[in-house]
Amino acid sequence: MDKLSIIRPDDWHLHLRDTPYLEAVVPHTARQFARAIIMPNLQPPVRHCDDASAYRKRILAALPDSSNFQPLMTLYLTDNTSVKEIERASQSDFIFGAKLYPAGATTNSDAGVTSLKHIYPALEAMQKHGLVLQIHGEATGPEVDIFDREKQFIDTRLKSIHEDFPELRIVFEHITTADAVDFVESQNEYIAATITAHHLLINRNAMFTGGIRPHHYCLPVAKREVHRQALLKASTSDSVKFFAGTDSAPHARNTKEAACGCAGIYSAYSAVELYAEAFELADDFSHFEDFMSVNGPNFYQLPVNDDIIQLQKINWKIPDSLDYPNDELVPFKAGEILKWKLINND
Repeated sequence: MDKLSIIRPDDWHLHLRDTPYLEAVVPHTARQFARAIIMPNLQPPVRHCDDASAYRKRILAALPDSSNFQPLMTLYLTDNTSVKEIERASQSDFIFGAKLYPAGATTNSDAGVTSLKHIYPALEAMQKHGLVLQIHGEATGPEVDIFDREKQFIDTRLKSIHEDFPELRIVFEHITTADAVDFVESQNEYIAATITAHHLLINRNAMFTGGIRPHHYCLPVAKREVHRQALLKASTSDSVKFFAGTDSAPHARNTKEAACGCAGIYSAYSAVELYAEAFELADDFSHFEDFMSVNGPNFYQLPVNDDIIQLQKINWKIPDSLDYPNDELVPFKAGEILKWKLINND
C-alpha cells in the first residue's frame, strides 16, 4: 500500500498559545485538521465564556483566508469555577468542554485545581448539561515519582470522579501508560482517551539518547517501551474509546534549550504524517481512519467531517526548524525522514 485516503481528521487536544505566537502555528494545524479542541492554559487562563469567545476570535483572525478550520473552545477549571459559568458554557455554540489541570501539573497550571471537592458542583453541572471534562491526569507533589504520576492519578482521583459522576463524559488526555489503557477500556462508554503521536513514536530513552534531548521532554513524560507498545496496540485496535489528540505545544528554541527548559513537543507541523508513521510501525492501517477521524467526533457527539485527505508513501524530511516570533521553533522529529506525506487538502 502506497496511498491512504481518510476522512479529514480532527485534533482533540491542541495548544496554540496566543498572539503573536498563534499566528505562527495555527496554519500548520488548519492545513491538516478540520477542527481542534483548544487548550485554555494561557496566561491568564481562559476561565470564563467571554475569555473563550475572545480567544476564539483571535484564532480565527490568524487563519489563512481560505481556511475553514474551526476551533472548539474549552474553559480552564479552577477551585472557584461557578455552576453558572458551566451553564453558560453549555449553552454556547463554541465551547465543548472544561479542562481539569491539577495545580502544578504542567505548563501554566498554577491556577489549576488544588482539591477535587472544590470543583464537584461544577462537575455535577457539567454532567447535567452534557459538557465534556478533559483531564490532565497526573498526581502532583514532590513525593510522587514523575514516571508514576499518571497511575497514581488513576488510583487516587480518576476512579472517584467517575464513580461520583458516572454519566459525565470524560476524556483522559494524552495517556502514556498501559495502566491508563486498561482503565479506559474497563469503564463505561462515558470515558475515552486521546493519544499523541509522540507517545506512540518514542519511549523515555528518547530524552537521554547521547545526552539530554530537551525537545523530547513533555508532560506527561514518555514512559517505558512496554507502555509505548500498549498505546500503539490501543490506537490500532477496533476500540472506539481512543482517538487522536496531538497535545502539540509550541515553545521557542531558547525556552526549550535552557537550564530549566519548558515541557512540550511541537508536532502540529506534520501531525497526520506522524500518526501514519506510528501505524506504519504497527503495520496495521485497518483502523487508522477510525482513530483519526471517527471516534473523536462520535464521543463529542459531533458530525464526522465530510471531506477527504490523502497521504502518499514517500520519503520526505521534516525541517530542522520553523519560523517563530523572535526565535525559532523546533518541530518533533526535526531533520528526520518520514515515510508518509500529506499530498492534498481536497
